[in-house]
Amino acid sequence: MQAQPKYQSEVTTVMGERTITIKNLTPILPPTEREKRKREVEQKLFDVFSKYAGQRV
Repeated sequence: MQAQPKYQSEVTTVMGERTITIKNLTPILPPTEREKRKREVEQKLFDVFSKYAGQRV
């Protein structure tokens, strides 16, 4: 079983007509695991963009 990663939290508050708080959680991973996940995301994005590249709306 894989242990749950810890997360680094980044909170940003934007003020305008309304106040919006954005909370970004980034997993803290070892460099090898981070690269592995990055490659997986890049491959999936490439697959999606390749699928729709020739289509026009």
